[in-house]
Amino acid sequence: MNCEKVRKLLPGYLDDAIPAGAWTDTHVSVGRHLESCAVCREELRAYQTMSSVMSSVQRAVPPADLALQIRVAAAQRLSDRDWLHWARRAQTRAELVLKNILEPLAIPATGGFTVAFIVFVMVCQLLGLGVPLRAVTNDSPTNLLQPARLETLAPFPITGLEESGHAGPHALLVEATVNSQGEAVSYRILSGPDTDTVRRQLDLVLLFSRFRPEMSFGRFTSGGRVVLSFSDISIRG
Repeated sequence: MNCEKVRKLLPGYLDDAIPAGAWTDTHVSVGRHLESCAVCREELRAYQTMSSVMSSVQRAVPPADLALQIRVAAAQRLSDRDWLHWARRAQTRAELVLKNILEPLAIPATGGFTVAFIVFVMVCQLLGLGVPLRAVTNDSPTNLLQPARLETLAPFPITGLEESGHAGPHALLVEATVNSQGEAVSYRILSGPDTDTVRRQLDLVLLFSRFRPEMSFGRFTSGGRVVLSFSDISIRG
């Protein structure tokens, strides 16, 4: 066995990981070659030194607030590039409108048959061909149609409401539009101050808030709307 072949096998020889196939013979052959070749022994010692140094290196531990720093940096980046933010909002709004228009056209055949059957039964009831529909005491509401709702509101304050002349428990009312992933894709201010400062704060709050999407026939859909109320309470001693 020559030096060139032994040097290719030195990492596996050091870790006992020589490829399968006559493993014992290969391992023994490399060991015999090292006994008689000082150059290959020196290279093996270099591998051993490198392995020892690498095993003593401490693993880098990320800061505990790394995720929060990334989110804050992303929010600041969005606020610094207003044109990009507005372009993304326009793109998201266009996708939402197209999705709301095209999705009803793709109703499954089973759903269409079910709707037709329900309409047929109701028509029969109106024509007097069946028993009148009536509610019973053990009726329970279904979960097929549920509006969107807020699950977690980001802990960022909305300030400057009282200075703008809007105070009280509902100083700022905002209607947010939620997509099927539970993210606020757009919003409009129903009442309260509509300034750049307030909108930047709302962008930050809605970016990190989580919503439960609107449910339609057992699946989450886009287009749900949630009304949020913000207050700016100041305490004077």
